[in-house]
Amino acid sequence: MPTRRFLGRGMMAVAAAEKKRSGKTEIKETLLTPRFYTTDFDEMEQLFNTEINGNPNQAEFKTDYNQTHFVRNPELKEAADRMRGPLRKKTNPVVAEIFFLMSRDEARHAGFLNKGLSDFNLAFDLGLGSLTKARKYTFFKPKFIFYATYLSEKIGYWRYITIYRHLKANPGFEVYPVFKYFENWCQDENRHGGFFSALLKAQSQFLSDWKAKLWSQFFCLSVYVTMYLNDCQRTAFYEGIGLNTKEFDIHVINEINRTTARIFPAVLDVENPEFKRKLDRMVEINQKLIAIGESQDLPLVKNMKRIPLIAALVSELVAAYLMPPVESGSVDFADFEPRLGVLIL
Repeated sequence: MPTRRFLGRGMMAVAAAEKKRSGKTEIKETLLTPRFYTTDFDEMEQLFNTEINGNPNQAEFKTDYNQTHFVRNPELKEAADRMRGPLRKKTNPVVAEIFFLMSRDEARHAGFLNKGLSDFNLAFDLGLGSLTKARKYTFFKPKFIFYATYLSEKIGYWRYITIYRHLKANPGFEVYPVFKYFENWCQDENRHGGFFSALLKAQSQFLSDWKAKLWSQFFCLSVYVTMYLNDCQRTAFYEGIGLNTKEFDIHVINEINRTTARIFPAVLDVENPEFKRKLDRMVEINQKLIAIGESQDLPLVKNMKRIPLIAALVSELVAAYLMPPVESGSVDFADFEPRLGVLIL
């Protein structure tokens, strides 16, 4: 997995693979649909140049704490070994090894989940060839990959650890044993996020100017809103394990925002009640958009109905982005405590 946004979680995001003769459901591309990304590999080469930046400490990944935590089958290792593809044709050994070690973890997670789905007579095609042929690539500059992947990994940590702790305290809601693996699982996410934190601090230009503040706020908003809108479409799952969807998401957003404040130069003021009100209004608008899409109206009529709703959604997004941010962050590698309340790690 070059990043979760590259291949790792992108694979698991294929909840409905491309339409084939086998009758699988076609992917519907929306703003919330995860995508594959490519980047500027010349710039990436410079960022990982050991003569300029020293040799990154890769021991944390090489240790592979969870090697025996998941029950594996030969197919998973073979799939991880094959993950070379066009994204790795032009890179240096440091980049290749780091992303290979991350793909090892993500391939293990994806394969383990896919094996569990077979218990329900379900399966996703995790073959690299079929996925890359079915999906288009979106170009992302390296610094954007760093921002987005840091947030994605850290938010994964807070989601998994929160579910794990909830079910440990309320075992009656543990509907399937996969959740027992989440404690070790989330540590992979935490380590990946920690690595991208170190990358960002090593490239202080990504954190030290006014543009960095604007991009930090943008990526925070994008990740938080995407999670909130997606989860509010799947409330049955969270209710099934004894969680209130919105309360769960707000807890995760608060925690990831506090964690992110350790490094990003500015974060959103998510603990301002107005921020949650804006999220809830976005959910209402999104639900109306979904209802229009599922209606029997003519395409032209659907598009006409969508226009004012999309305008309203954009208005809420812009308003949330323009809320006064919280100044934060540090490029020091020593521990940094942001002034955002108590941080629990």
